[in-house]
Amino acid sequence: MLTLITFLPLVGAAVVLALPASEPRLVRLVATAATLPSLGLACRLVARFDPAGGFQFVDRVPWIPAFNIEYFVGVDGISVTMVLLTALLSTLCMVASWNVGEAVKGYAALFLLLETGMLGTFVALDFFLFFVFWELMLLPMYFLIGIWGGPRREYAAIKFFLYTLLGSVLILVAMLVLYVTPDPHSFDITRLGALVRDRLAPETQLLLWIALFVGFAIKIPVVPFHTWLPDAHVQAPTAISVILAGVLLKMGTYGLLRINFGILPEATWAPFAGATLSFWLLGALGALGIVYGAVCAMAQTDLKALVAYSSISHMGFVLLGLAALTPMALNGAVLQMFNHGTITAMLFLLVGVLYDRTQRRDIDGFGGIAAIMPRYAGVAGFAFFAAMGIPGLSAFISEVLVLLGAWPVYPGLTVVAAASVVLTAGYFLWALQRVYLGPPNPRWAGLRELDARELGMLLPLAAIVLTLGIVPTLVLDLQSPALLRLAEHVRAAAPADAAAAAPRDPARVAAGPLRAEREAP
Repeated sequence: MLTLITFLPLVGAAVVLALPASEPRLVRLVATAATLPSLGLACRLVARFDPAGGFQFVDRVPWIPAFNIEYFVGVDGISVTMVLLTALLSTLCMVASWNVGEAVKGYAALFLLLETGMLGTFVALDFFLFFVFWELMLLPMYFLIGIWGGPRREYAAIKFFLYTLLGSVLILVAMLVLYVTPDPHSFDITRLGALVRDRLAPETQLLLWIALFVGFAIKIPVVPFHTWLPDAHVQAPTAISVILAGVLLKMGTYGLLRINFGILPEATWAPFAGATLSFWLLGALGALGIVYGAVCAMAQTDLKALVAYSSISHMGFVLLGLAALTPMALNGAVLQMFNHGTITAMLFLLVGVLYDRTQRRDIDGFGGIAAIMPRYAGVAGFAFFAAMGIPGLSAFISEVLVLLGAWPVYPGLTVVAAASVVLTAGYFLWALQRVYLGPPNPRWAGLRELDARELGMLLPLAAIVLTLGIVPTLVLDLQSPALLRLAEHVRAAAPADAAAAAPRDPARVAAGPLRAEREAP
């Protein structure tokens, strides 16, 4: 099933390339239809997934036997929700791409290639295969920004490419060292940690951990590796901005969980400037990103840039949850990855709707949109309040879980993160007031309301945000057992004196009260 989910979009790309370029409507229909089988199979995957089990739906065959490289794919509770999120956003973004009018055939083919790269990254269990899929999404994204983007698209595309390439080089070097260390050599992600544990000096593990962290941090992005993100978001077409924020940022945090924590758990506890490495590189940078992203969002005059900087802030909660390493914080972090994907997708789609009608995104250029487009303003208000973390909507529970889980470990950082909620409410409410409320701007009196296609993109996301705000266990039950096993795996690698050496060390923290802990074997 995973192979079909991953490669059916690639088959769709081949079909699209065979269609005549003079039939853009047919190309759009076929490209959209090509995303549906993966979405349907992803829904079936989630329905049949057993949360108590380990890696499931495994496909494993030799690929390059001489080098022990395998086609090895599978999902656990961490990746299954990411597969569903990727398939869902890909379908909605292909619908959102129907307003692309130039070189439709090339756009659709590259988009479907990009979907295969993203899905493959989340299901790969061979490090070499993981890296191939990781790189596979680089070129389509470069061209999608560079050809179909805004006025400064070439600058944004090159910046995105160079940053991502730097991260890829660091991941590649670390992967090669991990591969050559055991004998026989292996790329098996599920066994690599055990194979290299006693063969790598702590100093080497520390260097590899940092190299991998920087590689993944660029993708998240973590301050100070974030400068490519606002340019890429602002210049990219709407659908690609959604994919960037909804899926690509999650690939970085997913890599930290799967590779850094899974293969090099000992290095997570390495002493660094009087504390643990995870504190400085995950906790402190996460809190910095939360505040920095919020402050920068307040200063933006471009609505799309505001949403882009808010992504940096919200992804900081994910980093803080990963640094705390308690089951509650980890659950909040991974749930936040899913919730941020759906909420930010709504925000970028709404910005795209306004831009399609006015060719403007400057916040002060609007005003009174609610009186002109009440249905649109209603959905926008819902998305803004969801992004603020209002109780009853999905982001609330994920951010609260992160804060509750991180409090016993990093109380100072937790206070900083919690205080940023005021900043988040400030910039979203300020933008809401300037764009949607007040007297209508006569210039936009004739703006058209949301049509059926646009409602078809937005309402499913709104339903998910509302449903997970009321019943978050729909996702928590899927991911919790796998995250509990990962937390125990990392905690077991802590040095014996870690608790005594560092008062705020995560090893001293008891597991949080989580239902999955009682259910886990």
